[in-house]
Amino acid sequence: MNNSPESRRLTSGQFRCLFPALSRQVWLDTPAAPPAATPVSQALKTAIDQWTSGDFAWTDWVAAGEQARLLLAGLLGVSPSTVALLASTGEAAATVAKDLPPGDIVIGDLEYRSLLFPFMSAEDAEHQLIRATSGAPGVRTSDLIAAITKRTRIVVVSDVLSQDGHRLDLKRLREATDAVGAQLFVDATQSLGALRFDYDRIRPDYLVVHGYKWLLTPRGAAFLVVRDSLVRDTRPLAPNVQSSDDGMYFGGTLSLWPTAARLDTSPAWLSWVGARSALALLSTLDAQQVEEHCLDLANQFRVAAHDLGYQVLDPHGSSQIVTLEVPNPGKLTVSLRDHRIRCLTAADRMRVGFHYFNNSNDLEAVVAALKDGR
Repeated sequence: MNNSPESRRLTSGQFRCLFPALSRQVWLDTPAAPPAATPVSQALKTAIDQWTSGDFAWTDWVAAGEQARLLLAGLLGVSPSTVALLASTGEAAATVAKDLPPGDIVIGDLEYRSLLFPFMSAEDAEHQLIRATSGAPGVRTSDLIAAITKRTRIVVVSDVLSQDGHRLDLKRLREATDAVGAQLFVDATQSLGALRFDYDRIRPDYLVVHGYKWLLTPRGAAFLVVRDSLVRDTRPLAPNVQSSDDGMYFGGTLSLWPTAARLDTSPAWLSWVGARSALALLSTLDAQQVEEHCLDLANQFRVAAHDLGYQVLDPHGSSQIVTLEVPNPGKLTVSLRDHRIRCLTAADRMRVGFHYFNNSNDLEAVVAALKDGR
């Protein structure tokens, strides 16, 4: 998101107008997936129409991925040469996990499975998986730090875990990994696009984000940012025609790109057409303004839910995602439906997430639903 004073910055109200679905319902389910923004759906519709009529050029669709790479690099303030285009978080995690030097892998016991399973699969005689535990629903910073030893090779974390909305202190984790010479792998899928990520301050060795949540892209557009000094030592999970820098399609030998493009998956074209449009839209926003807006709504919701007698799983949370324990799930589900609210309810839990397109009317509606659903 653009912080330059010269850029055209959309207000929250202007941004909200780009989401037709919001005229019919209160959308608080972005931790699962947001509705489409008009520029993104229109870009996809145009591509499909051109595909249908035969007026498309596949090279333009390939270029969409390259432009998305530049936009994501600009959002984070990194070199495009460190950004790889992948299809999922799991693919990014598996890419890193397969070539780890010997040592322990520290990860939260209840980490999202697209992170947990690839690193679990890397466990062997040279790599022990250390699953940090916590008394909370999700692991906390202190739990991860307590699990780090001189044998630790890499610490794998979600910046924000969607299970309870807790945001880790990545600066403390970076200091702890630096102290033992370990790497830091961060998944920012549940934060980037709503919350700022200070790349220079955190200095992650690997940063992955799947864009189909807070970055508003179609599913299938994910990014892996690799520390510059590690790029040439990181090899693709599934080498393909995108991996080589010689521009050839048939025969020859594998000559990997010197940049993170060596890790690119063969692109699902339409995903990247949508991703280019979504990231261009986000570049018209002010990152600090977006974060403050999202956190203000989330904090107001935490207070209101607590005052109504609901248990907030992370009452002092610092993310835009809030999860509650609910005493009467059936009654609350009916109330949410009556108030036209989209959010996640499962068993005795309710989860909401606030993006820049949400407003005070949305907050009032979900609080009213909580009152009626007691």
